[in-house]
Amino acid sequence: MTTLAPPRDAARPGAADRPVPRAARWPLAALWCAVAAYAAVFSWLSIQRHRAFFTGRLDLGNMLQAAWTTAHGDPLSTTDLAGRQISRLSVHVDPLLALLAPVVRLWPQPVALLVVQAAAVALGAVPVFLLGRRWLRDDRLALAGAALYLLYPPLQWATVTEFHPVTLAAPLLAGAIWAADAGRYGWLAATAGLALLAKEEVGMALVVLGIWMAVRGRRRAGAWLAGVSAAWVAIAVAVVIPAAGDGGSPLASRYSTLGDGPGGALRGLVVRPWEGPEALARDWRYLLALLVPLLLLPLGAPLLAAGALPEVLVNVLSSHAPQHEIIYHYAAVPAPFLVAASVVAVARLRERARPALMRRALGPAVPVALGMVAVAWASGVHLGPLPWWQDLPGGSDTRTYEYIVTRHAEALARAVAVIPDGEPVSASNAMAAHLSARRRVMVFPVVADARWVAFDIGRAPLGLEVGPFRHAVGVVSFQLARRDFRLVYAENGAMVFRRAAA
Repeated sequence: MTTLAPPRDAARPGAADRPVPRAARWPLAALWCAVAAYAAVFSWLSIQRHRAFFTGRLDLGNMLQAAWTTAHGDPLSTTDLAGRQISRLSVHVDPLLALLAPVVRLWPQPVALLVVQAAAVALGAVPVFLLGRRWLRDDRLALAGAALYLLYPPLQWATVTEFHPVTLAAPLLAGAIWAADAGRYGWLAATAGLALLAKEEVGMALVVLGIWMAVRGRRRAGAWLAGVSAAWVAIAVAVVIPAAGDGGSPLASRYSTLGDGPGGALRGLVVRPWEGPEALARDWRYLLALLVPLLLLPLGAPLLAAGALPEVLVNVLSSHAPQHEIIYHYAAVPAPFLVAASVVAVARLRERARPALMRRALGPAVPVALGMVAVAWASGVHLGPLPWWQDLPGGSDTRTYEYIVTRHAEALARAVAVIPDGEPVSASNAMAAHLSARRRVMVFPVVADARWVAFDIGRAPLGLEVGPFRHAVGVVSFQLARRDFRLVYAENGAMVFRRAAA
């Protein structure tokens, strides 16, 4: 029997988790098997994508470099697109990277971060299960809630696309939501505190979580969470980024239609409050991609789902096109709030469903659990990143070619292997992702003080910052003008040059 009888204090905000009957332990075993499977599959996919040279200096490489320089005594130092050495904090306040320095010190390879990311995201299913256990009172339904999290397409895309500290916020926020609901303030402080270090705007989601706590009776704890989170966001945006850089974030131009800088953008929203709803209406496809895989269930727990709204607004108000899609990492913060709201909504539907026919339909746990998993799986087939679904009817083939290690990719791997560790290097975006465990890494065509230069003329460069035309001009100019470099490797479009001795 897996149904759990509600304890007498279950209605109180601080109710302890109910005990697990011996007969109900199989859902826990299934949960841990699902977590392990997710970590293994997405580690492998992420590594395959890296081996196929579809990761870039932007973003995997500069994350690795920031962790590597921290491990070697130069905290969060990285090389920008102009070849200058800057602080990572001048772009994003994500000092969570510094906590990964010991991992990178022991395993100074990009794949270390990819494995950590896949394993961390997978562990977010555990607090979702615990939240489902509290609300749904049945371990089978709680397991279905964890499956919603693991099968949610936007979260899968965030896991497999490069490495980003904000993706690590997803499991931390899932833990914070469970801790806030269960009254586990130690866990709440730990998970929310770490989530704040993942990116400067994550605190806005935690402000909403604090409001949710206050509405449900935990006024003091909710006020503390909301106040500390709001203060951290203000300090990160108004103090840390300007102090670490040249006075403002280089990404502020994405919001220039609202005003100059973060303060101007905020004032623009206050003066023109209709901008937000208009942007949401324009990006209705993006909103559907977030909500349809969850059967619109988050709308049944609107205040908890509102934790996703600040990040969704950050995305839809941006002029940066990838922020308007689920196939990158920009939905990592909304994901745990929308999944948790779905779990809460299912519980409310089962308790309050009208008419009686609907209540009877939602009563049996096994069909409801299977239905939740089936919808999540079908949405993953249609919208998700797994390449095995592309041959199914309606299956997604988006970016499936990125997992194929071609002969060209093998030639690129041999090219980067020629370059010794520690030497300053300039390389094409995809090649530079493999060469970033060092202090100086430029993105070609910027050469600066590089002793080695590597570029690929067999495939268009990755990313929007260095387009095909600029890259091609850089290749021609380098080969014609830089007589101080000598060709040491050439195969299948991959070329490596070494600076000649003076």
